[in-house]
Amino acid sequence: MCCRECAKCLGVILIPLAVLCTLANILLFFPGGNVETSEHITKEVWCFGGLLGSGVLMVFPALVFLGLKNNDCCGCCGNESCGKRFAMFTSIIFAAVGVVGAGYSFIVSAVALNNGPLCLMEDGSWDYPFQNGNYLTNHSSWSTCHAPESIVPWNVSLFSLLLVMSVIQLVLCAIQAVNGLLGTLCGDCKCCGCCGGDGAV
Repeated sequence: MCCRECAKCLGVILIPLAVLCTLANILLFFPGGNVETSEHITKEVWCFGGLLGSGVLMVFPALVFLGLKNNDCCGCCGNESCGKRFAMFTSIIFAAVGVVGAGYSFIVSAVALNNGPLCLMEDGSWDYPFQNGNYLTNHSSWSTCHAPESIVPWNVSLFSLLLVMSVIQLVLCAIQAVNGLLGTLCGDCKCCGCCGGDGAV
């Protein structure tokens, strides 16, 4: 399979992942499925890890990867392969953008899982009762949060989802960085060890 066909496959996978991350981040603004005032929303939600990092920033590399398959660059100095090599080189830059976005989402999600959610305590104050990540395996401690309803499993589920999807995005963008490097160096599919087939990169 051509390096550009490989890039297209990666782009196809990244688009739904970006949409899911965006939706997960939006749902986090409704803790426990309820509408709360802004001061009652966990601070890491406002970092927009899923919305910006794994969402918006991931759309750009995904679209570039998708477009590589149909990129019929006219080349330079009469050499068609030159333009196609440049297109593959450009994909490395956008893969790096994807790595940064997914990395940001991963860090935000990891910090959010460690700190736990903002919730209403028994004394009537809103605070972060966990702050150490130990609550993840100690489900009995979740009763410390009285409101919003089911806020702990809600935050844990959504931030865990963002964490996993950001890791997948990181891996896919890293694969395209290597794929783009091979496409840049090899040029034609026929001379590229990672690429088979009769088409041109």
